[in-house]
Amino acid sequence: MAAVASISRPSIASLEAPRLAHYFAIGLIAGAIIALQISVMRVFAVGSWSHFGSLVVSLAMLGFSLSSVVIFAGKDWFNRHWQGAATAALLLVGPLAVASNLVAQMVPFNAIFLVSDPAQKWRLLANFLLYLLPFLAGAFFLGIVFLKSRTAFGRVYFADLTGSGLAGLVVLVSMYLFAPETIIVVPLLLWAAGSLLWFFAFGAWKNVVAGAVVAALSIAGYLMLPGLLGIPDIAVSQYKGVAYARNFPDGKRIYRSVSPFGDLQVYASSYMHFAPGLSDNAAFGMPEVPANTYVGMYRDGDGPEGIMRNLAPAEQVYFRYLPMHYPYVIKAKPKTFVVQFGGGISTQAALNAGSTSVTVAESNPMTLRAFRDPILKDVTGDILAEPRLKVIDYDGRLFLANTGERYDVIDLSLADSVGLSNPGGFAIAEKYAYTHEAMLSYMHALADGGVLSVTLWNKEEPPKSVLKLYSTVAEAARTFDPQGAANDIFAVSSYLSTTTVLFKRGGFSAAEIKTLRDYTKSMSWEEVYYPGMPYDGSTAQKILDDYRASIFGSGQDATLTQPAADATAPADPTAPNAACDPTTPADPTLDACADAGGNAGPDVLPATALQRMTWHALLTGGWAKLTSDYVFDVRPLSNDQPYFAAYVKVADLPLTLDRLDLFQDDWGYLLIWATLGIACITAASLVLLPVIFGWRIVFSRSRGKLGTILYFACLGLGYIMVEVGLISRFTVALANPTVSASVLISSMLVFSGLGSLFAARIFDRASTLLPVVLLAICVLLLAYGFTLSPVLDWIGAYPYAARLLLCFLLVSPPAFLMGMPMATAMTWLARLGKEHLFVWAWGINGCFSVIGSAAVPIVATSFGLSAVLQWAAIAYLIAIPAFFAVLLPSKAPAIRLVTA
Repeated sequence: MAAVASISRPSIASLEAPRLAHYFAIGLIAGAIIALQISVMRVFAVGSWSHFGSLVVSLAMLGFSLSSVVIFAGKDWFNRHWQGAATAALLLVGPLAVASNLVAQMVPFNAIFLVSDPAQKWRLLANFLLYLLPFLAGAFFLGIVFLKSRTAFGRVYFADLTGSGLAGLVVLVSMYLFAPETIIVVPLLLWAAGSLLWFFAFGAWKNVVAGAVVAALSIAGYLMLPGLLGIPDIAVSQYKGVAYARNFPDGKRIYRSVSPFGDLQVYASSYMHFAPGLSDNAAFGMPEVPANTYVGMYRDGDGPEGIMRNLAPAEQVYFRYLPMHYPYVIKAKPKTFVVQFGGGISTQAALNAGSTSVTVAESNPMTLRAFRDPILKDVTGDILAEPRLKVIDYDGRLFLANTGERYDVIDLSLADSVGLSNPGGFAIAEKYAYTHEAMLSYMHALADGGVLSVTLWNKEEPPKSVLKLYSTVAEAARTFDPQGAANDIFAVSSYLSTTTVLFKRGGFSAAEIKTLRDYTKSMSWEEVYYPGMPYDGSTAQKILDDYRASIFGSGQDATLTQPAADATAPADPTAPNAACDPTTPADPTLDACADAGGNAGPDVLPATALQRMTWHALLTGGWAKLTSDYVFDVRPLSNDQPYFAAYVKVADLPLTLDRLDLFQDDWGYLLIWATLGIACITAASLVLLPVIFGWRIVFSRSRGKLGTILYFACLGLGYIMVEVGLISRFTVALANPTVSASVLISSMLVFSGLGSLFAARIFDRASTLLPVVLLAICVLLLAYGFTLSPVLDWIGAYPYAARLLLCFLLVSPPAFLMGMPMATAMTWLARLGKEHLFVWAWGINGCFSVIGSAAVPIVATSFGLSAVLQWAAIAYLIAIPAFFAVLLPSKAPAIRLVTA
């Protein structure tokens, strides 16, 4: 403290009129906080699941809110002792970041057991509190700075936002150099530089030395303590795919690469039998199933994506037993397009099937780089050098939407690692390759008679994601071919393995249907739909009721063993070949009575019967009733709602509370609802605490309190909803959520910082100009909601560097305007002498930012991503009348502050 006390009295005035060094220091420290947020997200993405990282990082904004409450309650003390408080908070940021991350690795959290294991609740709370600490220290520092420099708030806010934005780009670049287990070095370096510059600006040389020592010890401790104490750098959940690979007796990592696109690792083991959807008949139909066929590729610990070794000619019959072989059963020597390269299995299957050419797309440059590495070249026989192969280095969906080429086969197979049912995963993960718009692009890119083949993991019971796939493909087929969609579809499944849907442009012939059915039977897979398939819907309602009872019933309401068909029940009169009547006109080659497709006989599993029921309802009528009666939400995917998630219907959420163990594969979605509730409670508490502790000051000296609360609440909600919503949108063009988050956060903050700097020009005319700015923001957000999707599709086809630049600039118009309202209102609070509201308003903004960030995925999954921008636009519209409350003069005589 002696070093702090040695700062001379003029330093107070210098903070009220900060020098350039102060602005740079503030930018670096604010940047360190943003960099720490992104770094913690990377740690969580590798160690558990990324959206848990998002939940923890939201504590950063709670840290700002909590610090504002404390500063509000002790404003007079902080005014007197601001130097010591700011110094202490600043020096604690680094050590707390290191300590919280280190201790968190010793209390790993696993959401799968949140209900069954009470300890998990305490571990989750421990993670929250641990990661709150460094953000709270940083928030205290910035809060004190804002308090002491409120007359120059616009410029200080510019330094804060711009420094944060540029730090996002620094972290993005640093991900090429630092692995996830060392990425926190980046925010530590930014914090160290900012601290030393801050103390240097005041001439506090003892503090400069102290800061250097603390920074050096923090960085050294972060890098060395895990090894010295035997603590993992990142505690990887035992339920992540890579944890299994590491535990195989002969498991060996043969390749690793890190970048903003993820931590990509490849493991080899004789225990690794990936076999995606492999027919059980392979063991009987092949002389010998190839041994050690696969190595496993893992992205941020998730996987494996199987990479198949180069099979000998005698072993290549193996491909016939994989579901991605389906289109080649009826298409000889096709011109093929593979939508996503992934581990390369679909590409190998296409080449093996005799395709004259194969065009394959892969948007992740890490994958292509890995396959060009000598190690994987040796595994795959250098598949990318195959003369018939052409590689497109961006999203296959975007390529097909813009190309004039036409293909005989378009394949999208198992593009999602080990499936869409990973516990805790995919709650807010966008799956644009499977949307209605994507399916239409694929269908339009087919040559006459061409076949689209989509294979998806089918690992859920009751079925969820497969039904969303079915409804999406059927909707696209009806849009593409309104009259003949029922003749264009062929679908099969394998229980708890995979499902495959074929769409043929122009419809399947009777001979092709027979060929596909014969192949299906030879693989012992289950027919789900084919043109002319007989259907008996007599037990349809019972199946739906039984599934609902199995989830929300008492446990004695129903069993899901399939009953025999009721011979006395009336068959669905709209169904083709309804009762498998041999007198019903039908093509004899279809063998219509071989298996009554919807008949719930004892040999038909409920899941299969449900899938057959789904196709019948989709293509012949009754889909609205089925979706209403089925226990889960199975609406089709669109670019506006691209989620294989949020299966629990909103109306059913209260019913889940006493049986959460039944919803393990929708944990992420349910946790977001829980987070929203916690955020609302916390926000209400932090808003009310200043009223409780300082009500006399607030209510006696300040007018327009409720309007001021509403104004800053709207700014917090609106800004964060735009930011988080656009991150999801920009994944279309940037193909990676981490890159999208870094670019969006950086662009938003940089241009908002410029807006806050420009806002000084309108301060004196704020009552007339700021409402116009708020209205312009509202109009821009509504326009972006309607026009952004095609623009991003267009950007997505450019080289990656151009995509980054265009996305960075695309955000600039609304972001620039969104920087003005906060700076203008805070400056006017300072001018009017509403010092307590000045601190409180900053906290309110942070509280409602937390609420907004939790609300975004809920709004997006329920109403669509466009609705997120629409809600944000409404928030800015409501802020217009609320702003006039900010401008009301204080009741108590206010000292007119001189503006810089």
